[in-house]
This record gives sequence, C-alpha cells and structure tokens, in this order.
Amino acid sequence: MTGAPARKPGLRDVFAQPGYRRLWAARTVSQWGDVVNTVALALLIYRLTGSGLGVSGVVAAEIAPVLLLAPFAGPLIDRWPRVRVMVASDLFRFVLAAGLAVWHDAPAGVYAIAFGMSIGAVFFNPAASSVLPTLVPKEDLVAANSGIWTAAVLSQIALAPLAGLLVTGVGYGPAFAINAASYALSALLLRGLRVPSPPEHLERRRLLADAREGVRVLLRHRLLRALAAGQLLAALSAGATSALLVVLAEDHLGVTGSGYGLLIGAIGIGAALGPLALLRLIRQPRRPLFVFGPFALRGVVDLVLASVTALPVAVAALVAYGVGTSTGAVTFNSMLQAETPEQVRGRVFASMDVLWQGGRLVSLAAGGLLADQYGIQVVYYLGGLLLLAAAAAGFSTVQPVHPR
Repeated sequence: MTGAPARKPGLRDVFAQPGYRRLWAARTVSQWGDVVNTVALALLIYRLTGSGLGVSGVVAAEIAPVLLLAPFAGPLIDRWPRVRVMVASDLFRFVLAAGLAVWHDAPAGVYAIAFGMSIGAVFFNPAASSVLPTLVPKEDLVAANSGIWTAAVLSQIALAPLAGLLVTGVGYGPAFAINAASYALSALLLRGLRVPSPPEHLERRRLLADAREGVRVLLRHRLLRALAAGQLLAALSAGATSALLVVLAEDHLGVTGSGYGLLIGAIGIGAALGPLALLRLIRQPRRPLFVFGPFALRGVVDLVLASVTALPVAVAALVAYGVGTSTGAVTFNSMLQAETPEQVRGRVFASMDVLWQGGRLVSLAAGGLLADQYGIQVVYYLGGLLLLAAAAAGFSTVQPVHPR
C-alpha cells in the first residue's frame, strides 16, 4: 500500500525460513564444540609446553592454513555445491577432533590437528557465508547474521567457564569428544539443507586464474574495495589489542585476575547486546554509517583505554567496544553478502579471510615488539588510529547505499 512504512525485518522473520533455521542450528551446535575445544586446547598445550610461545604456536597453526589455502579454496567453493563443501568440512573435522580425544599427549600431534581443523574451516566458513544470502531475502540479511552472531557470543559467554571446569574435572579427552560430536551433528543437520539458488556453472580454469578473478572483483567494485580496506586495517589493529588486553590490564590499569575477567566480561556483554539493539533501534542497518561507524567507535575506545587508568571507565569503554564489534560484524557481513555477485562469493569471502588472518598475524608480531619496546599504551594508540583510518577509508570511498 502506498505510504505504508517499510517492513523492519527481525529475528522472527528469518527463523520462519526453514533453511535458515537449519543453518543456524548447525552453526550454533558447531560453535558450542568450538568453544569447548578452544579452552581445552589452550590449557592442554600450555600443560604440554609450559610456555606462552607454545600457546602462540596453536594460533599460528590455525592462521597458516588460511594464508596458504584460501586462494585455492575460494574457487573450489564457487565450483562445488556449497552445502556438500560444508558437510565434508564438518566430517573432516569430526575425524580430527575424535583423534584428538584419544591422542593428545604430544605437542607436535596437537599442532598438526589444530592445523588440519583450520583447513576444514578454510572451506566451511566462506561456503556458509555464501549460502546464507540464498536462504533469506536481501533485506533480512542483517537479522539473519544477527541471529548467528548472537548465538555464537552467548555460547562463548556461557560455555567457556564450563569448559574450564570440564577439563579440570574429567580431563581433555571428553572435552575434545564433545567437539567431535558437535561436528557430527552439524554435518547431519546440513545434509538436509536445500539451497534454492545454486551457483551458476563456473568455467573450469586454473585455480589461480579463478582466484585472481575474485581479487579483481574486490578491487573493481567500489564498495567491496572499501570493505576490504576496512577489514585489513581492523585486523592490523585488533590482532594486537585483543591478544594484549591482559598486558593492558596489568601494566596500565593495575588489575589482575578478577579485574581482567571483568574486562573480558564487559566485551562479551556489549557483543551480546549489539545485534539486539541493531534490530530494535535502527531501521536501515546496512547504511554505510552502521557498517563503517563501528570501526570509529572501536578506535575511540582504544584511544580511551590507552589514556585512562580508572577501571570503571575501562569497563564501560569495553562494553562499547563489544557493541561496536558485534554490530560491525553483522552489518559488514550483511553488506558483503548483499553486494558480492553470487558466482564469486566463495572467492571474495576467502579473500576477506586472507586479509583478516594475514593482518592479524602481522599485528600480533608487531604488537608484541612495540609493547616490549615502547609500552602497551603505544599499541593501543596505534590500534585506535588504524581503526579510525578504516572508518575514514570507508566513508570517503562509498556513496550512501539506499535499501532496495
């Protein structure tokens, strides 16, 4: 009817779609296992190696497959049925997680399995992101991504402490077995997923030629180029500031133990509230303001954290940081899904993964050196400036995007 207000999509709309419900359930169950696995893996490798460097080795083992394989995974995801890619990835990780539940006494074996499980994620994550736009209308993408993001955040808040208790109480094997079971259940749920709009046939060329086509799409599309720049600058910032929050807490804020836990909890609270506020308060969440604005919010928070020493102020700032992280992730992914051509989604999402993990790896290395040489405040000042640069790059590159 003429003059009627535009529909404001919400969680009820997307959960009314059977395909979305199935994808959401599979990703949520898998996230439960991932939380348990992350906690157990960090505790295990620290027990086996007795060093922080050993724990960092797990992070490196998880990042390396993205940098090595994503350029090849993207074209394959665009060639193959994406649901089958997700199922195969889950089954591959199920076998590895089941093996880790039985054999977890040698650091080399743990690193190898962490590397292998990341290979599965290299294929699963871009395929899942590529499938979502075929399950819900374009105007519902923000609500759809909000549902998945909120479930992941709440899973981490609720299950991370329980995972620590599980490892302490019954050992590492049962924790890894839970992760294996989550992959099996996810694969079972995804087997029944029907994608209404399969990707168009992709001409069989060399993988590198197909990968280059995905990069060309990123570089030539004005909005996608802005999103890629924001992704890289944010990774260069967040890789160090996230990992070194414990250093900020001790050296700058003067808190340890429960104080550090309070800071982590503040981020979690903000991250959980962000998508709910986005759906309830904002009518056009895919506007550039809500895609690139969260970069600026997080940048300001980093500058505040580097400047203040009062714990209450830092806690309040980190709640805002969590809101910026979650709303930014939801709107960023939604715009990327909406604007990327169907036939190159796998390659574009794989390229974004390379930018994120590569920037994160550089940031981790540089951040540690800067913190040791010049102090943790310099790391947070620089991180804040990088995030403000990401926001500025986005706002200066794109024109207002009007809802379709």
